[in-house]
Amino acid sequence: MENKMNWTIKDKMNLAKGIAWIAALFSLVVSVMLIANYLQLKSVDPLESPALQALVEQLHDNPNDDVLKENIRALDLLIRKAYFSSQWQIRTGAYLLIFSVLVFVLAVRYQKSLRSELEELESIEKDAFLDKQLARKWLVYSGLGLFVLALLSGFLSDDLLSSYEPTGALAENQAASGVEVIDVQPVAVVNQTEKETGGEEKEVEADAEDTNNQAAEPSVDAKATTEDAGAKGEMKEKPVLATAKAAIPTKEQFRQNYPFFRGPDGDGITYKTNVPEKFDAASGENVLWKVQVPKHGYNSPIVWGDKLFVSGADKESREVYCYNTATGQLLWQTKADQIPGSPAKTPNVTEDTGLAAPTLATNGNAVFAIFGTGDLIALDMEGKRRWAKNLGVPDNHYGHSSSLIIYKDKLIVQYDTNRGSKVMALSTADGSSQWETVRDVNISWASPVLAEVDGKDQLILNAEPLVAGYDPETGKELWTVECMMGEVGPSVGYSNGMVYAANEYATLAAIKVGASAEIVWEDSEYLPEVASPLAVDGFLIIATSYGVVACYDAKEGTKYWEQEYGDGIYASPVYADGKVYLMDMGGNLHVFKLGKEFQLVAESSLGEKSVCPPVFAQGKMFLRGFDHLYCIGK
Repeated sequence: MENKMNWTIKDKMNLAKGIAWIAALFSLVVSVMLIANYLQLKSVDPLESPALQALVEQLHDNPNDDVLKENIRALDLLIRKAYFSSQWQIRTGAYLLIFSVLVFVLAVRYQKSLRSELEELESIEKDAFLDKQLARKWLVYSGLGLFVLALLSGFLSDDLLSSYEPTGALAENQAASGVEVIDVQPVAVVNQTEKETGGEEKEVEADAEDTNNQAAEPSVDAKATTEDAGAKGEMKEKPVLATAKAAIPTKEQFRQNYPFFRGPDGDGITYKTNVPEKFDAASGENVLWKVQVPKHGYNSPIVWGDKLFVSGADKESREVYCYNTATGQLLWQTKADQIPGSPAKTPNVTEDTGLAAPTLATNGNAVFAIFGTGDLIALDMEGKRRWAKNLGVPDNHYGHSSSLIIYKDKLIVQYDTNRGSKVMALSTADGSSQWETVRDVNISWASPVLAEVDGKDQLILNAEPLVAGYDPETGKELWTVECMMGEVGPSVGYSNGMVYAANEYATLAAIKVGASAEIVWEDSEYLPEVASPLAVDGFLIIATSYGVVACYDAKEGTKYWEQEYGDGIYASPVYADGKVYLMDMGGNLHVFKLGKEFQLVAESSLGEKSVCPPVFAQGKMFLRGFDHLYCIGK
């Protein structure tokens, strides 16, 4: 009986030892693979593909080469798929490594506990794996070191994209200026005391009241000229803070205009009727005016009354432009300069994003613009600066593109960067912080959307990994759903208590929101890279960067139809008067009816590229191409 018992214990020890060796070898293999993966990613930057850059340079020389465009699109898709597959492998490897090390530790501890039960110590002395203390310590210490190194490699590799460090001019500028990348800088306002100005303070207040009255009912100064306006915009006078409190526009007043990216709620739904459907830029048919914008930008126009606003930027300066909607006359242009905390050298951004990607916002009393430098400026409706501040240079490897939106007297800014994410509300009157909420998400290029859920307003944001709702009054997080991944560019769609979030290589998720939030259905056949989903009247429209447009039943996810175009689509689809307006990257506008079957209404061409959705106001349609602004009407 005793020999049988001893043999059983030894047998258990051998089994435990075998498991420990297998776990140790498995851990070693996984560790080596993780370290090799990390070294490979460090040596080859996934954000900079020499082959892709070479093709892009060729495209500059041959902009009409469709075959070259397809090669670029295919290579970009391959790079993105390979990158995200690599990230999944690294995460899985890290978890497997932790599990195998845990198995190894448990096996060794179990073997050690069995050893104490043996009466014959001579058998233990023959087992080098357990007996030789020096070898055992060396093995444990080496294994722990390799384990720690592999885990660090795994986590560093997994975070390679989100920890992308600014280089070159941006890094030098941050080191020299000491500007914190994310923290909000103090509001830059030059105040004049009564001792310095005497009775001028009352005059400033009176001027502010006059300005607000003019903004409430915008009108064009017939005597203003483009030259005079340009000169005013370049004056380097000190900012003046208007002390009179402006009236908050009603929801109806917002809907009468076109104040934000994707319309009055930021969801792609407009409330305009009898809008233009077709034009011919080449012949000038239905083109009321066409003007060239001084500096390039990817932001969409916004309109309040008879004034249209866009921005443009390059390495030399950032500017805001105001045009007369009836004539296309440039009323004024103002530089966003002399802002404390603004970087001396512009950040490194990609050509397809630039420094003026975010769309502006207006409430009829002021217009607000943000740039890729982190500079945020508020101007009155005549182009005079009210306040300006730098939010911290955004650590963004493409460039900042989240557009602004206004809720009552609060300017909402989504600021998700590689160094931290948050959403904040600033006073439209003076730029002071009203609330700020830190977000547990990765960098995002999406924009805020306002929605009425169960009779209460919500602010809805999209990022990796969370789609989230917030109280726009307080910034309180109301709900989150974890369903996104990758580099999130599309904003959400919203209709009838349902949020629609999507991103390429991730998913299309229909989320029922209210007291709580849950995913009702998902689909992954067609996913957008940049264009935001459009949800309206029980239909959901998805537009992809490879030119496919699909229509779904918004409630159940059934696909009604799909339509393919020759050019990819970055501009978000918008809804007006029962029709969907969709601009592709080739500058071709497609108009089709909203319904269960695809029914084309009209197609028109700008004659230049575009990534901006159409804007509707005063019975007209406003379009922005790469170089020009267009007004379409009859």
